[in-house]
Amino acid sequence: MTGKTAFETKYGFARKDVRLDNWRLRPFSQWSFQNVGELVPSVHVAPAPGGEEQARSLGSLLGEKVSLAGGAETVEAFLKRSDTDGLAIMKGGRLVGDWSAPHMPFGRRHIIFSISKSVTAVLAGILEGEGVFDAEAPVTEYISEAKGSAYGDASVRNVLDMTVSLDFEEAYLDPESAFARYRRATLWNPGGAESLAAFLLTLQRLAEPHGQTYRYRSPNSDMLGILVERASGKRVGDLLAEKLWLPLGAAREMSVTVDMEGTARTAGGMSMTPRDLARIGEMMHQGGTANGRQIVPEAWVRDTVATGGSYEAWQRGTMAFLFPKGRYRNKWYQMGTTSGAFCGIGIHGQWLYVNPKTEVVIAKMSSQPEPVDDQLDVDIVAFLEALSGMV
Repeated sequence: MTGKTAFETKYGFARKDVRLDNWRLRPFSQWSFQNVGELVPSVHVAPAPGGEEQARSLGSLLGEKVSLAGGAETVEAFLKRSDTDGLAIMKGGRLVGDWSAPHMPFGRRHIIFSISKSVTAVLAGILEGEGVFDAEAPVTEYISEAKGSAYGDASVRNVLDMTVSLDFEEAYLDPESAFARYRRATLWNPGGAESLAAFLLTLQRLAEPHGQTYRYRSPNSDMLGILVERASGKRVGDLLAEKLWLPLGAAREMSVTVDMEGTARTAGGMSMTPRDLARIGEMMHQGGTANGRQIVPEAWVRDTVATGGSYEAWQRGTMAFLFPKGRYRNKWYQMGTTSGAFCGIGIHGQWLYVNPKTEVVIAKMSSQPEPVDDQLDVDIVAFLEALSGMV
């Protein structure tokens, strides 16, 4: 057979060429980020009952210009330069419009990577409101076997705010690192021989006390997933369906990857559509309400996006360059701007941006070649802030 398949014509490579050892690399990521469930075992969460949605164009907005550090460029040009796959914008609770790259059909799920952390924290907030989860308790109250690990003397609050003094580095591109072993345990890389929970319990701590420094360490957020399961007695997939996805009125199915024991990758394994991600942002903007229902307590949302978190711990961390006046609380970023904007962020260009002043929510899903690109992140922040004032 010498002719190209429709798949090869569209993507430039054959489906068989996409493997666990390359699915996060370009060009394969332009397909795999929309189809993670074909590569990693996943739990699926059904949408709320309702009709099919139709795409809505952003129209003339795409041709308007934004001023960035490198000069002015159109909205559409920046979306392409930043490898955007899908975008959804809401204002005042109403849909403004969508944008999709040619390789991402409207309504397709896309992995949100570390915005999954923010979504998992919402589950924790819901359970806290129900009185079955204590954010100030020691981790060992829920996971007794954490004794002897870095989490043995840490609090759930340390886990939520990324202030666990954890001896671990997010070395995304080092195949010999502890991070690579972590990815194998999640089944994201080939060769995994230990479960995610077993891996987490081997992690050790630094000498510095917990609670002093913001350290971005993804294992904390997988630990949070286990914590909410232990507190509730329910699996993450079931919690997502019952507590968030159906009450939210989500229009499409979502999914989350799981390891060999069925433990959810709550640090980065969730996939959903841009519109449904925007609905989560709008729920947070509305103080935890959606469809006339209080999903997560208003006090928890206010603490998360406005008043909570340690400025000093954030300043001691390595991301203060992005939000110089920012804070981090319950796995959401307070950007420290006069607008009160807050966001969730994932590697390879995933953003959920909420601006309370303009009442704008922007969900941006991407397949940037590099996991982390600091300069591009600075441009994206400027772009999102500018765009929120244009719609």
